[in-house]
Amino acid sequence: MEQSDKERLARYRHGDVAALSELVEEYRRPLFGFILKMTEGRDEAEDIFQEVWIRAIRHLGTFKERNLLSWLFRIAHNLIIDRARKKKPDMSLQDAQADQSTLEERTASRTPSPSEEAGHADIKARVQHAVKRLPSDQKTVFLMRMEGELPFKEIARIQGVSINTALARMQYALSKLRDELADEYAALSRH
Repeated sequence: MEQSDKERLARYRHGDVAALSELVEEYRRPLFGFILKMTEGRDEAEDIFQEVWIRAIRHLGTFKERNLLSWLFRIAHNLIIDRARKKKPDMSLQDAQADQSTLEERTASRTPSPSEEAGHADIKARVQHAVKRLPSDQKTVFLMRMEGELPFKEIARIQGVSINTALARMQYALSKLRDELADEYAALSRH
């Protein structure tokens, strides 16, 4: 029987470091996937992932024990925004072109077979590129929903907006993706 987050946090507070390791492993995929897609690469994502857990540990006393994953997403979201504010925009023509290996690294896998992955690599790259081009607020809502499977109520709370605003951002993101990926969708429906 799997322990709840509340039980694991209680064990950690009483000195059981393994309980924290269990939580990190349980939430690694959705949290790291979100961070990776919101940042400029694996190194930056790993730094932020570690910082999320450091901050979570430091502020464990303020955690209201509602939804741990939502709280971790909020911390990650704030760290990503802080880094973006500090960063000077650096643009080049090479940045505008997609590097296939980077895109593959950034594409979260639901463990498809090797043949499926090979057949859809080009489409994945186009989808990832389209998601990357979304406005920041829309991309954040889209990835929180798709990577973290967070409910819109939680996404709204994390972003500090109304649920209608979060829903609207998702709708705009989906609309832009639908328009940008219309050719890929048409090609898939013919098969």
